Amino acid sequence: MKQRILVASGNAKKLAELRSLCQDLPVEILGPEALPQGLPEVEEDGDTFLANAGKKAFAFAEAAQAQLGEDVWALADDSGLVVDALDGAPGVYSARFAGVEGPERDAANIAHLLHALGDAPEEQRGAAFVCLIAVAHGEELLFAVEGRVEGSILEAPDGDGGFGYDPVFFHPGSGRSFARLSPAEKAAVSHRGEAVAKLRHVLETVLPQTQR
Repeated sequence: MKQRILVASGNAKKLAELRSLCQDLPVEILGPEALPQGLPEVEEDGDTFLANAGKKAFAFAEAAQAQLGEDVWALADDSGLVVDALDGAPGVYSARFAGVEGPERDAANIAHLLHALGDAPEEQRGAAFVCLIAVAHGEELLFAVEGRVEGSILEAPDGDGGFGYDPVFFHPGSGRSFARLSPAEKAAVSHRGEAVAKLRHVLETVLPQTQR
C-alpha cells in the first residue's frame, strides 16, 4: 500500500519533480486537484521558514484528512533569500520585499535589495537561499528538512534565466549567477534540490519496510 502525500502547491514543476524523485518509493504524490473542496487559504505570517511551512502543512493535512481520508500526509514548503548584511532580510518576506505584486514584482524586489545593500563591498554581500519542507499528518509535524545554498549578491543583475533573485545571486561553485545556470545545473546545486534530496532520504527511513 502506498503512502499518499498531498503536495500543497499548484506548481506543476514541483509536483513533477517530487513524483520523479519518489517514483521508486511506495508513495503517491497528490496535487491540490485531488481535493474536491480545494485547499484552504493560509496566511503566511510566521517569522521563520519553518513556522510558515509548518502552518501550511498543518492546514493542508487537516483538509486532506477531511476530504481524502485519515491516512493522507500533507507537504508544504517555504523558501527565500537571507542576506548577512541585512540581518537575514528579506527572509520570509522575500516574495513581497518591495511590496509590489504582478509581473514587475521580481524586478522591484531586486531593485529594493540592491538599494538596501548600497555600495557594500563584496566581502559584506554574503547571502544564502533557504528552502524548508515540512510534512504533517493531522496535528503532528512528522518531519522537516532544510536545503541551503551559499553565495553572494552581485552589484547588478546578470543573466535572464531563472526567477526571483536569481539574476543577482552569485553561486561560487558554478562561477555564475543563478540566472546564467540551466534549469538542470541550478537544480543540482540549489537549496530546493538539496531539500528534496533530504526529503527522499527521510522517506526512505520512515516508510515501513512492509511498504517497500
